[in-house]
Amino acid sequence: MKTASRVDRIEPFWVMEMAKAARELAASPMCDPAQGGRPMIYLNIGEPDFKAPAGVEAAAHAALAAGRTQYTPAAGLPALRQALSRWYGERHGLQIDPGRIFITAGASAALQLVCLALFESGDEVLMPDPSYPCNRHFVTASGATPRLLPCGPAQRFQLDAAMVRSAWGRNTRGVLLASPSNPTGTSIDPAELSAIAREVRGRGGVTLVDEIYLGLSYDARYSRSALTLGDDIVSVNSFSKYFSMTGWRLGWLVLPEALVPAVERLAQNLYICASTLAQHAALAGFEPETLAECERRRGEFQRRRDRVVQGLRDIGLPVPVEPDGAFYAWADVTGTGQGSWALCHRLLHAAQVALTPGRDFGPAAQERYLRLSFASSMQEIEEALGRIDAALQAREGGDATARHAS
Repeated sequence: MKTASRVDRIEPFWVMEMAKAARELAASPMCDPAQGGRPMIYLNIGEPDFKAPAGVEAAAHAALAAGRTQYTPAAGLPALRQALSRWYGERHGLQIDPGRIFITAGASAALQLVCLALFESGDEVLMPDPSYPCNRHFVTASGATPRLLPCGPAQRFQLDAAMVRSAWGRNTRGVLLASPSNPTGTSIDPAELSAIAREVRGRGGVTLVDEIYLGLSYDARYSRSALTLGDDIVSVNSFSKYFSMTGWRLGWLVLPEALVPAVERLAQNLYICASTLAQHAALAGFEPETLAECERRRGEFQRRRDRVVQGLRDIGLPVPVEPDGAFYAWADVTGTGQGSWALCHRLLHAAQVALTPGRDFGPAAQERYLRLSFASSMQEIEEALGRIDAALQAREGGDATARHAS
């Protein structure tokens, strides 16, 4: 069957291909303890190992029991939009009109809606390389062209104002950023983000910031929302990461007031509304005991971050820029003598550890870096680091033996 040409412009999601390979290997005797194998350790997927907080689950049960399952307005439950408005006030000192908050079916739907509302064929959107692949594919699906600008450790793997100024062209419509970023866990320095917004604003463009990991910031310098920079900033957020509600598929947008009607019209036609049950459940996310639990989990992720960064450095996979948020480490594999694609496959089979090669996140340095997700337990992280170390040492020993024999 003939498919639309837009499909050909969207690359496979390689992290899912690696996940498929890991699942197949996990079902083999190599990973069956009963047959002398060892279980697969998954450090490849960006999903918290914590389930939704107890209060959220209880609220979902209560909503279901009460029959609160019919459509909500396309923009979401008014009570949830108001709760988010209060949360921005308490956490960021921002006065966000609930009318600017739009509830979506996950951050993915949020990005789809805003890209469709803002971009079209012939437009160009500036993005950092590396960046989360689906973000650029949402741009592509809108008919626009994502332009990836290579960013290295000196820029914290993020765009800066000078790069935006230099790259801006006749067809440039705006920038799509993520802070903290997937795959690097690094945020944009607040002063630099402000400068970027000024550059974009001065050219009549739009600054779109993916903030789904903002709740998982570990450094106060980077913990303020980009919404502090003005009402023209578009922010994407989600209940998936900080609130550990991945499968509930619930996110939100904070929009300039003038953009709300366009996004609402699109949502009404594309999916009507986000899950009613998930919205009622999410109301409990702002209860004091739930927020306290989310903060405890954030502390645990930070503890894992510290262990992973040091552990990778010790085994020859240094992380050039310490992640200040999210739950990813972007490790340099140069010292192994292999590219990240080959190395990740090797570690999958030799160590039974699933990691993500750099191929998904942009072409600039795809073979130099791999992504490790520390959204797994500390016990699994410790075991994985030990296995990776042993596999790397075994390779080095084999290479040395081969060189000596030759």
